[in-house]
Amino acid sequence: MSSVLTWGGAAATDGIASNRLRDLRASHSAMWNYVTYRDAIGLVGWDPDELYPGGTTRLPADFADLGWLVCFAGPPPAAVQAMREAVTADALNHYPPDLIEPLREEAARVVGRARDNDFEVIGVEGAQAGIALSLLAAIDPGDEVILGDPGYFHLPSAVIAAGGRPVMVPAGRRSGFRIDVEAVAEAVGPRTRAICLVDPSNPYGAVLERDELEALAALAERHGLLLVHDVTHAPLVIDPAGEHASLPALGLTDRAVATFSVSHCWGMASARIGFLAGPRDLLRGCLQLKAAVTRMSTGFASQQGALAALRDREHLPRAERAIRRNLGALDEALAAMPGVGLATRPSRGLSCAVEIDPAVCTAQELMVALFARRIAVYPGDGLGETSAAATIRLNLSHPERWPMERLRDALPAAAAEAAAGRWREPVAELLDAKGTERAQRLAAVVRRSA
Repeated sequence: MSSVLTWGGAAATDGIASNRLRDLRASHSAMWNYVTYRDAIGLVGWDPDELYPGGTTRLPADFADLGWLVCFAGPPPAAVQAMREAVTADALNHYPPDLIEPLREEAARVVGRARDNDFEVIGVEGAQAGIALSLLAAIDPGDEVILGDPGYFHLPSAVIAAGGRPVMVPAGRRSGFRIDVEAVAEAVGPRTRAICLVDPSNPYGAVLERDELEALAALAERHGLLLVHDVTHAPLVIDPAGEHASLPALGLTDRAVATFSVSHCWGMASARIGFLAGPRDLLRGCLQLKAAVTRMSTGFASQQGALAALRDREHLPRAERAIRRNLGALDEALAAMPGVGLATRPSRGLSCAVEIDPAVCTAQELMVALFARRIAVYPGDGLGETSAAATIRLNLSHPERWPMERLRDALPAAAAEAAAGRWREPVAELLDAKGTERAQRLAAVVRRSA
């Protein structure tokens, strides 16, 4: 049986697909509709079952994987040990609580606000689940949710899956790769129910400023909106001068929730532990929705690992040192590459975005050229319309030097190969086959780069 990575894009069985699923399949932000590693594997001509034996999603060890956003400087050893010790017959043989109390306290500490009668924390399967549950609790079919473009890959699809309609506003260079607050205000309409903020922005690492958060909180109060504040990347500090605070911590409005996970900053993606923090009554409703959908709480062993990770005071500084070092190495590599440079300097998180001059090549062509050299990056078509052809996402967290050194050594030849058109038509045909309107527009951009 072939891996899920090799499945084709067959349509749903006639009469079964809901309107929600049809809308999702038409969205370029839905899984498999943007350019992925799976696509690059096919274009290069490799066998996905050899690269991903047994259904694993981890590339072989000799790949410089700079695309997946997990902290390669993690997980903390204490977290691994705590999970090992928690795997007992007794622990496995009962349903776990939503969150053990010490973990609930640690998560509240990260969010920056103590638990009380008005504020609580619940467990979710990663920050993506926190976003999804918040939207399910707040919007009805046809309601609108405001998002930034460019922005986090899976936000538009989360809105669609909840029955809503994504409304995109600028979050690009003019606003410092943060969501444009003035554009948000202009986009609010009678069907608007929520605003989703990824802060620091993924992958740009830009942080919303205090006055921007104040303006958004006032907007939420005025129009009765929910603010979903995804602070997943905030614990990793690249620029010590940069300040960050969650909306619940600032206390500007009671119409805000914050979500984060241990997947990215603590390198524990497989633990599937995230947190949603906000008004107690709303979170109780989110738990009811969670019970209706999955009926399960996050695993006991994973909770013990997450608790140990959040209590570890050495992990984040160690990861930050690796990120700053890799960012410096990237600066040196890009200095020798005309037409390729940082979109903006990241302030927090473990990633950055590299912009490519259209006169050089498209991001999709460069992505495939790098993949052929066993360097994996993600192009920007999943991030939105404005950055689709001109951006690649890079992970800066590897504790060893060789991945960034390989990128430095391979980048000139890969860019030259892409500029010469080696991957132009294969990439354009791949995008045509995606079947979405954005993919077809992007295919035309790729062909115009000739």
